[in-house]
Amino acid sequence: QLGLVESGGGLVQPGGSLRLSCEASGGPFGVYVLGWFRQVPGKEREGVSCIGSQSNYIDYADSVKGRFTISRDNAKNTAYLQMNTMKPEDTAVYYCAAGYRRAGRTGACLSFSNISYNYWGQGTQVTVSS
Repeated sequence: QLGLVESGGGLVQPGGSLRLSCEASGGPFGVYVLGWFRQVPGKEREGVSCIGSQSNYIDYADSVKGRFTISRDNAKNTAYLQMNTMKPEDTAVYYCAAGYRRAGRTGACLSFSNISYNYWGQGTQVTVSS
C-alpha cells in the first residue's frame, strides 16, 4: 500500500511562490504516474499537473501553464510542484495522487479516464492572499 504525504503548503501573497512536496512510502514509487490535484470547498477536484513514472511526459492544466512546474526524484520517492506567480484563484487544498495508466489508454495523464489514481495524500492547504 503506497502512502503519500504532502507538505509545503501555506499562506503566500499574490505573485509569490511555494514549493509543494509529495513523499511516498510503502511501495515502488518509480512505477506510478504522479498527479497533483486541487479542490476548493463546494467545487469539483481539479487536475493541476501530472508526470509519467520516469518523467517521460508531463501535462498541465491551462490555468497553471507557464507558472507551475512539476518534477519528481524517484531515488528520493518524492515529487514536487513548484508554484510561481501565484494568484488568489490558486487557493485550494492540494493533493498528490499516484496511479497506473489504464490498459489501452494513451491520452492526457490528468484524465481519470486514462489514469487510475488509486493512492491519495491527505492534502495541504495553499492560500494566496494579501
